[in-house]
Amino acid sequence: MVLAAGISLLAIAPTQVLAAAADDATADMAMADDAAPGNQITDIVVTAERREVGLQDAPIAVSAISNESLKESNVTDITGLNGLVPGLVVAKSGGAERIISIRGIGSETPENTNTQPGVSYHVDGVYIFNSIAANAAFVDVAQVEVLRGPQGTMFGQGSTGGTINVATRQPELNEISGNARVGLGNYSLVQAEAGANLPISDTLAVRVAGQHQSHDGYAKTTDVVNFGEWELDDANETAWKAAAKWAPTDNFSITLNTIQYSSDTHGQAQKNVFDPNPDPRELTQDFPGQSVVDTELYYGTMALDMGFATLKSITSYQKLHSEQSWDADGLTADLFYDLSYSPDSFTGVRYDHVGTWQSDTESWTQEVNLTSNGNGPLSWIAGAVYLESKNSQYIVEYRGDDDNLLRPPLPLTTAFDDPVLSSVTYAELSSIKRKAWAAYFQGTYEMTDALSLTAGIRYNHDKYDGESATNSDTADYTSGVYLQPESVDGYSTSEWTGKLALEYKFTPANMVYASFTRGFKPGGINSASAGGNSYSILPTYKPETVNSFEIGSKNRFAGNTLQLNASAFYYDYSNMQFLEEDPIPYGEGTSNAPKAEIYGLELEGSWVINDYFRFDGSVAFLDGEFTEDYFALDPAEATKAQNEAGYADYLIWLDENFFPGIMARDGARMNINGNSVPKIPDVQGTAALTYNNYLFGGDFTARAQLIYRGEYQYRLFNNSEFDVTPSYEQFNLFFGYEPEGSALKFSATVTNLFDEDGVNSRFSDPYGSAQTMETYIAPRQFIFAIGFDF
Repeated sequence: MVLAAGISLLAIAPTQVLAAAADDATADMAMADDAAPGNQITDIVVTAERREVGLQDAPIAVSAISNESLKESNVTDITGLNGLVPGLVVAKSGGAERIISIRGIGSETPENTNTQPGVSYHVDGVYIFNSIAANAAFVDVAQVEVLRGPQGTMFGQGSTGGTINVATRQPELNEISGNARVGLGNYSLVQAEAGANLPISDTLAVRVAGQHQSHDGYAKTTDVVNFGEWELDDANETAWKAAAKWAPTDNFSITLNTIQYSSDTHGQAQKNVFDPNPDPRELTQDFPGQSVVDTELYYGTMALDMGFATLKSITSYQKLHSEQSWDADGLTADLFYDLSYSPDSFTGVRYDHVGTWQSDTESWTQEVNLTSNGNGPLSWIAGAVYLESKNSQYIVEYRGDDDNLLRPPLPLTTAFDDPVLSSVTYAELSSIKRKAWAAYFQGTYEMTDALSLTAGIRYNHDKYDGESATNSDTADYTSGVYLQPESVDGYSTSEWTGKLALEYKFTPANMVYASFTRGFKPGGINSASAGGNSYSILPTYKPETVNSFEIGSKNRFAGNTLQLNASAFYYDYSNMQFLEEDPIPYGEGTSNAPKAEIYGLELEGSWVINDYFRFDGSVAFLDGEFTEDYFALDPAEATKAQNEAGYADYLIWLDENFFPGIMARDGARMNINGNSVPKIPDVQGTAALTYNNYLFGGDFTARAQLIYRGEYQYRLFNNSEFDVTPSYEQFNLFFGYEPEGSALKFSATVTNLFDEDGVNSRFSDPYGSAQTMETYIAPRQFIFAIGFDF
């Protein structure tokens, strides 16, 4: 058994965390037990299910990671959480996308950015619409909360897998405070951050914070045309946050926030599994990747305490602009030509590149809720939320047999008379709008001092419409035909979800719970299929639902020095949305796998051994499989069948080859019944041992951490050659020193001490090349930092 670091449960040392940033943003930093001695475990207050509650009192599987723990593990964005929370997998996909899964439920449709994720991502309770935006840096974070399992009632966007909420620091009245930190490391790493809280008057305060991170690439391509070597996995990102709180009376407050993020890099390293160079950090590719991501988030909360209840209004507006390009074949032109050549049909294909993948998302949300006050046996919350989002995409993929490896210009609205554009094999220009609303109610009734019943219900309604054009609408690129979007028929889905839970406390420190929760993810539109460019992919796809049955227990023993939590669950999973190939090339889209079962056991624990040593750990054992027949088409198998039948590449588009060619591709379908559900490591966990003592005239901390992520299947096809993502182990060290009587803090961090080439994920390109790429965790990193708080 591999145990996991309990930083997913508690701060390593008694640190203060944000109590309720997602609600009225009072930002009173408080622990549930401020008076606890230093050799006892102190609880954390979380905003689980929209109410302030001690983590040990919440009858759900929830983890909270403090800002201090994020720093000690060098976690700067969502990818860094991989392995730190039971059942959580953050897998890299094409471009800057991140696929977040909890207990095997996440998003299997990364190239369809109109689909909603299975794990909803929030900042201070505000839903973040685009999966690329979720990769933005953590800015001025107080703590990160991870709710495992379907959230079927209260969050702005319901989910089938779970919810991640990043709680940021908020302005505090009547207190001047600040912080700063600078870190330097190998790969020319520079980390800098600063923040300040400034009370303007007794009723008004502001908080500002900013940060920057940059480092050289962890990997490089070796044969980029006109460049030679080209760094990848580099960083160059800047973010800042500003907030203001006005509380003119004791019962009314307004809090406004904005978070701005900008990143401009060469993109991530994606190494073709057929790359002849065995060095995982060297890629034999010929096209320069690029990744530009800019996000803007504005949100505000108004709170009015009416005595019996508190009325809150939460409004947000957000924008995303993303430009991605990468070497889609993952090889040089000659190597890809050799790989594409078939003895039965000469294709002449020498490269396949995603020249441009531009996404622009503009969204806003409005939520109003009413939360009960008082100490009676019944506590409740009722609310409604409205979400509106417009997602525009412009995609150009091209291939050919010349050496003119350039990016197509933006926008693609002129004739295809450029030698590169004449080789376009896929193009999309689409704009899809989503409008959704939901109403919910949840209440908890204390039947006795020990026994409580919770019940909640929610009605969800989603509608999609918009316009789309793909390469099927432009037939002959060389004739100067333009991309001309056409209207896409509207599509709407509705669903009831909810929760029922029973909690029993044997003692104030020991309790058990059992729950049933129904989660829902809306269906949507396949833009390519809606444009008539598919044979079997339907114009729309169904919603997916999860019926979750869970039992759990949370416990403290031995005078608050030992904590052990456990949860076991079973999921009845229906209509899982996933990316599937179409027999007509470039007609890919989202389909539904009809039935699956997922089950698992999770353990989390902390032990304060004595005044100096503390152990934290967690472990998850998970499994899942599909339980109903469905014959799915894998892009790799479809391409293989097409080539073997003698219709490779452009030959399939000849009139006499078209029908037999797509029939050859269609014949490569395989039954997924019995296959493993993707993104489920069989075993996953971390373990950490912390030493703290007064040494050398100050507070000295040393911490050793082990992270283990087991093997998993990346896609539901369970292709033995392409989908098996191997396990890895990562070992981290942290040393901290705070001189007595000084505001300064010194630290040294080593992540991936043994320089493990762990495979984060395998990405199989569903478009064009059908190649499979491996992405890796960061190599060994040394970071030396100095900071101060006042």
